[in-house]
Amino acid sequence: MEKIVEFTLENGVNAVKIEDVPYIDIFKTFDCGQCFRFDEVSIFGNKYEFGGVAFGKYVVFGQNHPNEIIIYNSTVSDYQSIWKSFLALDADYDKINSEISSALKNSHMDKAIEYGRGIRILRQDRWEAICSFIISQNNNIPRIKKIVGSMCEKYGESIDFLGTNHYSFPSASVLLEAGVEGIFALKTGFRAKYIIDACERITSGEIDLNLIQNEKNFNTCVDNLCKIKGVGLKVACCALLFGFNKTEAFPVDVWIKRVIDNRFDGSLDISLFGKNGGIAQQYLFYYERYASSQPSAVSSQ
Repeated sequence: MEKIVEFTLENGVNAVKIEDVPYIDIFKTFDCGQCFRFDEVSIFGNKYEFGGVAFGKYVVFGQNHPNEIIIYNSTVSDYQSIWKSFLALDADYDKINSEISSALKNSHMDKAIEYGRGIRILRQDRWEAICSFIISQNNNIPRIKKIVGSMCEKYGESIDFLGTNHYSFPSASVLLEAGVEGIFALKTGFRAKYIIDACERITSGEIDLNLIQNEKNFNTCVDNLCKIKGVGLKVACCALLFGFNKTEAFPVDVWIKRVIDNRFDGSLDISLFGKNGGIAQQYLFYYERYASSQPSAVSSQ
């Protein structure tokens, strides 16, 4: 059972310390390419800290131990209503990992699970996920972050934290007013017209995010998002996995294609993973990309 302690620092920042949380590694979680608004910071003296904006709030997650999280600029109420779900701390990843391992019975998968242990699939804002992964097409993470950051600074609302301005993610209606030229000026390139098309379809109600959220048929969810110009299977799967908590989504990018070709002899039946497909995908991606160069952030108990 988690233990929650709320306190206030000398500088007036409210914080919440949560002990005995399910295993989470915030370094891996924010370093695996699923979120573009958080960066490693050094503000409060923890071993690992990541700060960023989500759901209109600037927050810093600090960690010194794998079963403990400190959330700065948060109250207990914020933790219970926003951050616990955002970090997927209500999901049983021990059970999920066991199910993935049992489903595939493959040594490479087992190594990827162990290496990626502590990654949790963040439950991000749905519109932000759609827009961000449209921007991600044929792009790299530093450039995606820069474009998203510029978009937020130009069209988002200012959020002050310790004298520094941060910015919320702009709504679809605000970006629609900016028009293709305004979005293109952010160096989005060919993606500008795709973003505006997404804005038009969402603000008009043609694409209803609540209906997608509640839809049980995954293919129907994909079909709805693929109505947006420039959105194909991969972008739709990323948006559904990281924005709608559709954990059966299994995005296939160049890294996963490489995994399938080199580790599974060109064939991997992703249906075996069921509802855990996206979590398995993150383990395989993270292991393939970082195993040879990236140390584990928080040592296992």
